[in-house]
Amino acid sequence: MPRENKRRGRRDEKKNEKKRKRREEAEALNGSKKQKFEDEADYVSFSGQRLNEGDGTRESVGEVREIPFYGLLNGGEQEYFKRADEMLELNQFNSAEERSLFLENVYKEADGKELKIANSQSCSRLMERLILLSTPAQLKILFQKFNGHFLNLVQHRFASHCCETLFIKSAPIVTQESTASLEEQPIRADAEIYVSMENLFLFAINELEGNMGYLMTDRFASHVLRVLLVVLSGQPLEKSPTRSLLHSRKKENVGVSGFDTRTNHLSLEKRPVPEVFQASIDKIISETVSGLDTTFLRSLAAHPTGNPMLQLLLELELSGTDKGRSKGENSILRKLLPDDPPAEGNESAPFVNGLLYDPVGSRLLEVILKHCPGKTFKALYRNLLKDRIGSLARNETAGFVVVKVLDRLNKQDLEEAAESILPQVCGLVERSRTVVIRSLIERCAIKDIDTSDIADVLNSAYGSDTQTRLPKMLKLRENQSQDAGEGDDHPLTADPGQLHGSLLAQSMLAVPGPMSALVFEGLLALPVDTILAVAENQATSRVLQASLTSPTSTAQFKRKIINFLVDKISRLATGIVGSHVVDTLWDATAGLEHYKERIANELLKNEATMRESFAGRLVWKNWMMDLFKHRKMDWIAKTKAGERGAGGAAVKSSGAKRSGIELARDRFAAAKSRNGAAKTLHSGKERKFQRR
Repeated sequence: MPRENKRRGRRDEKKNEKKRKRREEAEALNGSKKQKFEDEADYVSFSGQRLNEGDGTRESVGEVREIPFYGLLNGGEQEYFKRADEMLELNQFNSAEERSLFLENVYKEADGKELKIANSQSCSRLMERLILLSTPAQLKILFQKFNGHFLNLVQHRFASHCCETLFIKSAPIVTQESTASLEEQPIRADAEIYVSMENLFLFAINELEGNMGYLMTDRFASHVLRVLLVVLSGQPLEKSPTRSLLHSRKKENVGVSGFDTRTNHLSLEKRPVPEVFQASIDKIISETVSGLDTTFLRSLAAHPTGNPMLQLLLELELSGTDKGRSKGENSILRKLLPDDPPAEGNESAPFVNGLLYDPVGSRLLEVILKHCPGKTFKALYRNLLKDRIGSLARNETAGFVVVKVLDRLNKQDLEEAAESILPQVCGLVERSRTVVIRSLIERCAIKDIDTSDIADVLNSAYGSDTQTRLPKMLKLRENQSQDAGEGDDHPLTADPGQLHGSLLAQSMLAVPGPMSALVFEGLLALPVDTILAVAENQATSRVLQASLTSPTSTAQFKRKIINFLVDKISRLATGIVGSHVVDTLWDATAGLEHYKERIANELLKNEATMRESFAGRLVWKNWMMDLFKHRKMDWIAKTKAGERGAGGAAVKSSGAKRSGIELARDRFAAAKSRNGAAKTLHSGKERKFQRR
């Protein structure tokens, strides 16, 4: 029998004894740490660690509480669920009934394995697609399977995405159940136990209560908490500001091919929710904030994960039904800004100044300025921001805070702010930072403030030469017309500089006078190739569309632009981007029927090319070209009546109220078209009779 490999000598025995003592002391120390964490009040730092009050040691949250292991799928199960995931992603079912039967079979195979699938790296996407396609009854079953495990699932890398999708998909069901009448409620069997979606959400909230402090800064759980708070508040789920708070830019969009996985129209508007949900939000905010002091909340403002959560909590607090909540001592706003009013020399001033130039913290300051009470906003603006609004507009990060400030200023303060920002406009144009300029133009137009001074500064910043002014604003290259693709293969690439320049030009077009004249003159001075490049670019084509439909546009300008484009109509109509310009020409030629008929003739000449292109077929349908081809007089009557084809239905164009003489002309044209059609039919019968 082999002997144990030992080293002889007393020194080695002493070394081994010392190692053993150090190991035992370390294990005892770790045990005391965990015991102190369980018994004493804990403190969550902005780095996601807990601070033990006894010995001052820090330990990671993830090391204190281990997430249970739910097991792995065997090889056969993984193969089946991967295949099911591929079939759902492709969505190549013959009918909706066939897809429903397939979903039922998948649910039968997944019975008892839901937690394993949600925690699986390869099969968690299947769970998300199942949730997107599930019925309300299936969602409730899955909710009950997750019940009791939400605290563990929200902290998991893959299962957290399943929880997000489940909450978002179930949100409209709560609204439907709470607003449905007794007749609309489904009939249940006597032995069936009915559980409302409202109660299922409340069960999940109760499970997460008491753990909000460290979940706020958790890498995965913080996203789920934000989704849950938005669902409870009834805010829109799919609007841009909410979407940026809920998901990161790197989030994978799991969907089903050819299937609209958006919940319904309730996702795009504020939803009615039960009153108990608002009480749950108040309880979550009070529990989250009650144990946290000003120092911790301010540290969250600069934390990449905790900052979005703090934004949402602050927004819910300030925009809730209880307007007096923000004045309480335990409110988030009062803990962040304890001084009343905030001013130079007190504790709040350094905090606000630090947020102004912080890429993460400035977003929290934007929420404060947007939703805080008017008294607090006036104190912040007059004491901390007013005197340096010009220098703040020059900064890349603080400029976005200035935009939120301009949105809430009255007319007098806005005029003073415009005078302070005007000297910085040329520098902002050189660095392509046009966000503040665009916001200033829009707010001045709303408050009916003269923008001629801003137009003069922009004219000097972009140059007085009309041929180079707009290309400089839109960042057009000299070879832009050569790079622009044709037809359906047009590359959809948008340069950020072009996008910001396009948004600036569109805001200028909405202001009558010298401001819009800068863009109109610049467009007319461009050569035809450059105008085509503008029309075929994803960002700059919006400028051309806005110039044709803007209330400040004139008939003379429209005629000149149409003359530039009419020979290239087929090329634009078959392009992904250019087709939108051709659709805009329908509204732009209202009152210019000769030009509308001229464009229709050009489209008819290239009918074969139009029908081969997807974008071309849409333009052909929107312009009612089949009617133009076979019954031209009816087409003319419809165009004069303001009708157009859109998805096969005639839609009235939105415009001013038509006068009596215009209505009389429409009736005359319609009668003339009917008489012409009757004459054509009568002459056709005569020709048939003569042939016989």
